[in-house]
Amino acid sequence: MYAFEFRDDLNLLDIRWTGLFTPDVARRYARELVDAFRRSGFRPGYRLRIDMSAIGVQPKDAIMTVHEALNGFPRASRIAMINGSAVGRQQIRRLMTQPYLRVFDPAEDSLAWLTAPEEAFA
Repeated sequence: MYAFEFRDDLNLLDIRWTGLFTPDVARRYARELVDAFRRSGFRPGYRLRIDMSAIGVQPKDAIMTVHEALNGFPRASRIAMINGSAVGRQQIRRLMTQPYLRVFDPAEDSLAWLTAPEEAFA
């Protein structure tokens, strides 16, 4: 349903969602992610990529559970979301309003954007 990888070489938390969440799965995901983040040694300012290309949208109750459970999660400096579904992209933009977030389809451009020097990002 999900996997995450902490890529120290890029200061990147790379997450992939591959299935539809239920509220129970969403709570487990949030708990595991918070625990893994604490163990990783990452600090605020890391880069975040969430690949949702294997799914369109998440059920509303599940996505709201994730959203609420991760309130206060350490802030990334850039967020790249990958989703090719028009409805999925709308869901992302409705819930995630950070000005340092971009939605990509296809995924190839996301890594270049995430790892570009700060001067190129400004």
